[in-house]
Amino acid sequence: MDNTPIVALEIGTTKIRVIVAEPRDDDNLAVIGIGECASSGVRKSEIVHLDNAVTCVRSAINNAEESSGVTIRSAFLLVSGGHIQSKINRGNIPMTDGGEITQEDIEHVTAAARAISLSSEREILHTITQNFYIDDQHGVMNPLGMEGTKLAVDMLILHGVRSRLRNVIKVARDIPLDVPDVAFGGLCAGLAVLSPEEKQNGAVVIDLGGGSTDYVAYADGAIAAAGSFGVGGDHLTNDLARGLRLTLAQAEQLKEEHGSAVIDRGARSRKISLAAEAAGSETRHVRLGDVHLVTSARIEEIFQLARSALDQQDLLHHLGAGVILTGGGSYLLNGCVLASSVFGLPCVIGRPRDISGLAAAGPEFAGPLGLLRYVQRTVRREQNQKSRWPWTRLFGR
Repeated sequence: MDNTPIVALEIGTTKIRVIVAEPRDDDNLAVIGIGECASSGVRKSEIVHLDNAVTCVRSAINNAEESSGVTIRSAFLLVSGGHIQSKINRGNIPMTDGGEITQEDIEHVTAAARAISLSSEREILHTITQNFYIDDQHGVMNPLGMEGTKLAVDMLILHGVRSRLRNVIKVARDIPLDVPDVAFGGLCAGLAVLSPEEKQNGAVVIDLGGGSTDYVAYADGAIAAAGSFGVGGDHLTNDLARGLRLTLAQAEQLKEEHGSAVIDRGARSRKISLAAEAAGSETRHVRLGDVHLVTSARIEEIFQLARSALDQQDLLHHLGAGVILTGGGSYLLNGCVLASSVFGLPCVIGRPRDISGLAAAGPEFAGPLGLLRYVQRTVRREQNQKSRWPWTRLFGR
């Protein structure tokens, strides 16, 4: 396999992250460089100030080039945001006289499922084949060679607001960088942390970012649901700043050091001292119980949004492997305790699998590392098929 370095770019609300990795023949990834920069010009995973965002991405690119020794001219782009939505669309075609299903029939029915009508301002990101049906027999994984009078397929279609997607791409191209393709962060987080067994048993990955929260659910080995909410870790910070009358810097430190998804009733009255912001100003004190009240309320809201989305598709009883939390927000104390309570399922923090060169890769790296994983597998598939550019759409079928 070609070991040419590949690059993932994440333009997040709190941090810009660039990761350079070399694909290995054993399907592992070797990270050879990383560049990060505090984010500016981004809110809720969407661009609000183009020039500021470009400046931050350029800084992260320069850092990644220095650490990897690679000149970066091209990067695959991670996208997120509450504007990204999903819809399941079913395509149907008749079969002649109960004939044998051919590859052409499969391509015909998947094209019918992709033919969804969206408003003019929206653009399709991914189309993901779920289950085939033959004469209403559901759960058919591969209908090729089988017989029937009617063939159908369910397609999960992820779509977002065209202008918001293009503005994120424009930031990268203004560096300038070539952007071969983009991928939804929630799907990538799942690729990074889930094992084949967890996908088969069913699991939901919730990626807790700074400005948005993505999710992807697997059932019976297939992607069953995915989406995003425009709520993330920054909202916890803002809630603390407003509710306790703190600066954003004080609120962020308080969240990281003392925030919790569950209220510690035995320590509610304990006082936390905040360093004075300026010489001569008084030291502030806040109650730990007030901090927990604010952070637990907001993170529970996020989990309830995800549960509601899964309930709409009756998926909870298909998630035998439970809930996996990723993203920087997964570091919040007792996050898994609250998630287990909200979903009624076991919960763990997910860490990227089969990665070398990045010491103790944490859950905050799940999205970009998952993107690199998919690019790696796409490269292998394209090479095995002896095909070349242009690339097929990520997660497309």
